[in-house]
This record gives sequence, C-alpha cells and structure tokens, in this order.
Amino acid sequence: MAHAEIANYPFTTIDANHGVAYVRADCPCRQLGVVCGQCNDGIRFIPIGLIDVAGLVPDAHKGRGLGNQFLDHLRQADAILHIIDASGATDAEGNPVEAGSHNPADDIGFISREMTMWAWGILEKHWPKIHRSGQQKTFSIPDAIADVYAGLGITYEQVRSAEDEAGISLRSAGEEDLIAFCELLIKHSKPMVIVANKADSMPPSIADALSREPVRFASAAGELALRKAAEGGFITYRAGDGDFAVAQGIKLSEAQKHGLERIRQFMAANGGTGVVQAINSAVFDLLDMIVVYPVEDENRYCDGQGRVLPDAFLMKRGSTPHDLAYRIHSDIGDGFLYAIDAKTKMRIKETHELANGDIIKIVSTRR
Repeated sequence: MAHAEIANYPFTTIDANHGVAYVRADCPCRQLGVVCGQCNDGIRFIPIGLIDVAGLVPDAHKGRGLGNQFLDHLRQADAILHIIDASGATDAEGNPVEAGSHNPADDIGFISREMTMWAWGILEKHWPKIHRSGQQKTFSIPDAIADVYAGLGITYEQVRSAEDEAGISLRSAGEEDLIAFCELLIKHSKPMVIVANKADSMPPSIADALSREPVRFASAAGELALRKAAEGGFITYRAGDGDFAVAQGIKLSEAQKHGLERIRQFMAANGGTGVVQAINSAVFDLLDMIVVYPVEDENRYCDGQGRVLPDAFLMKRGSTPHDLAYRIHSDIGDGFLYAIDAKTKMRIKETHELANGDIIKIVSTRR
C-alpha cells in the first residue's frame, strides 16, 4: 500500500522503496477469553521492515545494471523474497517480452550465483592476508571471515556451518572450495523465498516448469485490488485471508464482479493471494521466528497502563526469557531475576525455551 512506481520496463525501481509489511499470527486473546484491542478479530498483524530494490541482471556482481547497488542493500536483509514473473512476460534483463516467451524458472539459479560471486568478491580481497595469518595455529580463520562479513550480519556460527556443510577446511581451501563455501554462507545467512508473482496469468507450460521448483505462487495485483476494495468498503477482507465477502448493500458492476471472481478463483487454488503467505514463510519458516507477548500483569495480561497484550515480539526460536528481557530493554535484561508464564502462572527459568504464543512477565530489579 506504500507509494511505489509500477511499470514494465527495466529498473523502474532505482532508489529502494522502504515500507512496512506485516506477518500474520493468531492472537492468544480469544483462547484467554479477553479483549485485547490490538488484533483484528483474533488475527494479529506484526510489523516488519521491507525493502523493495531494483532487480538483478546476469553479471550484476561485476557491476552490470544496478547490481552493486542492489547487492549493497543485502547488508540490511535477514531474508530475501526473490520475485519472478510467472506470466513469462519479462526476460532476464527485465525487458517486457511476449507473455509466455520467457521461462522464469531460468531466473531462479542466476540470482543465487550472483549473490555467491558477490560474497566471494568481498572475501577474495581479504583472503591473502587471512590465509597468511592462518598459518599460525592460534589464528581462527572462521573468526576472521566473520569479521570480514560483519557488515552483512553474518555470524561466526554461520561461517562454521557453511564450512562444515561444504566439507572443506578453510585453512587449506582453494578458490573453487571458497566459492562453494560462499554459496553455502549466503544460503545460511540470507535465506530466500522464491515468489512466482503474476501466477494468475501463468501459461500452462510455465506452470509445469515452476511446479518442479521450490516456489510460492502469488498475485500481488490481486492483493492490491482486494486491499483497495476493502479500503473503499466494497468488500470485507483481511490481508492473508483465504477468501473475501462483498459488503452488504454494495452493488458491483459486471466488470467488478468478473475481476473479483478471477481473484477468488486464484485464492481458492492457492489458499489466498500468496502475498502474506510468502512473507509469513520468510519469517516463520526461513528465519524460524516465534511470536511472544510480554506483559507486566500476568493475571490481567496487560502492561502498566492496563493495555491487554500490548506488544507482540518476533523472537528467534530457542530464545529464552532472558533474551526477551533484553529485547524489551537492556536495563531490564541486566537486572533480570526470573520470568512468569502468564498462562500457567508458574515461574520459569531464565534458560527456559520460549514457545510460539507464550505470554511472559519479566521480573527485574530495573524498570
């Protein structure tokens, strides 16, 4: 719903569009029998930052197109939604072509390759020094590589995971080994959901090709139409719903009825428009996040102002109450004493692993 130019020519997007998207989760208020005032009929929408950037072209890592500018935006990304044109009406360079004449499955591989070579280009500049230092037994090559990639949000653990999965020793790796390592490092640190947009206009031949790929089908135009119709009071629809309802007393034109019916048919086949589903997949599947609700009063499930379930935090699965305390405020984390599970009223350890939908009170020496 944010303003962004939409057109069918290469690099319509030059400067990145920054917006807010929402992941969708069930709010625990219904289960608790309370009214929170923070959800939409039992559905909680939790904001995340979204950056829409110019598309990549082959050899972007060498500076073609807006490649370097695009790749630099990856520094901020926790996960990537790679949008391909399921209608086959856009070629690899972003040029409009006859619908169905380009196979978007071909666009899946080269993006990963470009990101791999971009990561290798960064490491290559530092590798001679790292390799020399690596001759010392006390020198940690994974630590040094993590330092090189610190600006990309890549961690020591991700470096070690990529090394193990590649089956190599970084201390003795050659160039091809290191490129394979970079491919896995990107896979671990910048996980990707492939979204086949315009799937409502997908020719059968492309549908067959994409059915063999790990993609999610979506119709962003359908989602936009539903949002606009709901905003205008024509229909009842929440982002991520599997269907919509025409508002009572509303008379639609034949064109409107036809357009909405086409969207409904797509939603029936795909469980919705696919937009929120793709965002949820990136957050909950790729990034393995859970939703946790911090409160100050475990009996009324509210904060100090009496607001019921006022906040919903996305936390990494495996997070503890102490992690949550630091997420709320560093002072609360520093003064952490213990936590209370508001659902059971039981005290839980600081090392207890939080679960999706937990409601937690933090007891701290600092407020």
